[in-house]
Amino acid sequence: MSAATPAPLRIACVGAFGRMGDRVRAAVDEADDAILSGALEAAGHPRIGDEIAPGVRLVDDAAAALGGADVAIDFTLPRVTCAVVRVAAERGVAYVCGTTGLSASDRAELEAAAQRIPIVLAPNFSVAVNVLAHLVGEATRLLGPSYDVEIVELHHGAKRDAPSGTALRLAEAVADARGEELRKRLVASRDGETGARPAQAIGVQALRGGDNPGEHTVLFLGRGERLELIHRAATRDHFAVGALRAARWLRGRAPGLYTMQQVLGLETG
Repeated sequence: MSAATPAPLRIACVGAFGRMGDRVRAAVDEADDAILSGALEAAGHPRIGDEIAPGVRLVDDAAAALGGADVAIDFTLPRVTCAVVRVAAERGVAYVCGTTGLSASDRAELEAAAQRIPIVLAPNFSVAVNVLAHLVGEATRLLGPSYDVEIVELHHGAKRDAPSGTALRLAEAVADARGEELRKRLVASRDGETGARPAQAIGVQALRGGDNPGEHTVLFLGRGERLELIHRAATRDHFAVGALRAARWLRGRAPGLYTMQQVLGLETG
């Protein structure tokens, strides 16, 4: 006898009509193994109360949006994420979090929730970007300390945080490969008489403008040569597809704070 087909994964979309929420809903709609079970937006949104999918109305109450969900997917703002993840922890709903710009206290909030539910927290859910982070670590180890590392990121003009969470994740991959702490090596701005580049600095520069959903370039600068590793996003769809992949991975997972690298099998733990 063949094994029974699992029930569709029930997804609650937090920030359902945001830039990413729209793409998450589209990805769920296209999936054969997932359904939209809830949708949350801010109070006062013009579509509150509308039926946006069969049997699903847009609500401004987190408990109502998460009711009946297996996993919530959230690409919103830190204050929203912290409020909603508390509700998810109370209700036993797993959480996929792509919110960036999190402070230390925000992260502590997620870590507390992860004592009760499984959470995947990542600055970028693109499978290719996470492979890029892996490759950056490998390149750092193989090239050695004689290569300077600079990271340049470009995003749309409405992005609120800088450097991007993805750029910082790439910088962290460099620091981890060197066995160093990123905070001791990160150079996120240069202005005026800066002097010579500090040895082993990890430079990150942020560019903003237009509608670019995300572009990251990691430069390994040696004597007489350089290696560039680049990821360019043309749409936001692959971020949503990766988030849905993480949601599937969370099904039946023990409480804990997980990374997209673990989802993809690029690291254990």
